[in-house]
Amino acid sequence: MGKIKLLFGIIMIAILTTSCYTDVIIEDEYIENVPSINVNAVLQSHELWYVDINATKGSGEIPFLQRAFTVSFDRGTMYANNNIVGIGKTGNGFGIDVGVFSPLREAVQIDHDIDGSWILDIYLVNNRTIEIYDADSDTSYFLKGYSRDNFDYDSLFYDNLHYFLEEYDAWEKTYTSEAGAVNDFDAENFLQFLINDSVFRSSIDNNGTKLSNLEWDYEGVYEIFNVANDNSLKTLTLDYDFLGNDYFELYVINDSTIELYHPNSETTYEFTGRGYRAYLKSGKATEGKKRKKMVHKTMNVVRKKK
Repeated sequence: MGKIKLLFGIIMIAILTTSCYTDVIIEDEYIENVPSINVNAVLQSHELWYVDINATKGSGEIPFLQRAFTVSFDRGTMYANNNIVGIGKTGNGFGIDVGVFSPLREAVQIDHDIDGSWILDIYLVNNRTIEIYDADSDTSYFLKGYSRDNFDYDSLFYDNLHYFLEEYDAWEKTYTSEAGAVNDFDAENFLQFLINDSVFRSSIDNNGTKLSNLEWDYEGVYEIFNVANDNSLKTLTLDYDFLGNDYFELYVINDSTIELYHPNSETTYEFTGRGYRAYLKSGKATEGKKRKKMVHKTMNVVRKKK
């Protein structure tokens, strides 16, 4: 009986040891005792995972990560912040419910409400960064972990202003300062920034015109710039075809209002967003909006607005 108990104990120890560790073969070298990660604990170790789109490797795509600014994993439910508007407030900061997840051995199965079922490998880069790898497309996304209390929403907002401008069907001019010289931009009452593009359109239609009735009079290319030695300022250029450029200092008043200061005329304008595009789970707008690698150029100018 003693021998049977001893044999049983040895078998149990072997089973437990095998369940805690995995064997890895790298370039024909056999390495023992490499600890496997607890995927469930890792995914829920941070409240928010920021999708660092510029760090992505590979030519493939995981659609729901390509759209999201942040994702969260909470007790089997996956959440995402797909919009800049409302970020930090929608779903108490987590965003919207987009699907469910099931931890696997060093991987996770995600059943997304729109994009279907995915099995993705999980690698722990460090205590704040994970790699999510899609073997089918040989593509990796890198996510950085934060709590809702220490996440810098302002930086996310300013680093992704081009997406913010695209989240409304149009921007209507709602204020023009009395101070400032008369200029051509005074007549323009609506702006539109096209999704996944660098194209803008403008209209001189009267304020209050329905969006469906707007006629776009001008079209051109826009660009947002960082400003050297001033992290709180962005600038916007509107390059009209054959009509030259307009240059503005761009300020965000709130989730639906921007201020454009025109240094050449010293005029201040305010625009209010109309026709909010909520990138939820379905619909044509969701399919159209995708983040892409982008680094804003830096402009060597000095803030003019006092």
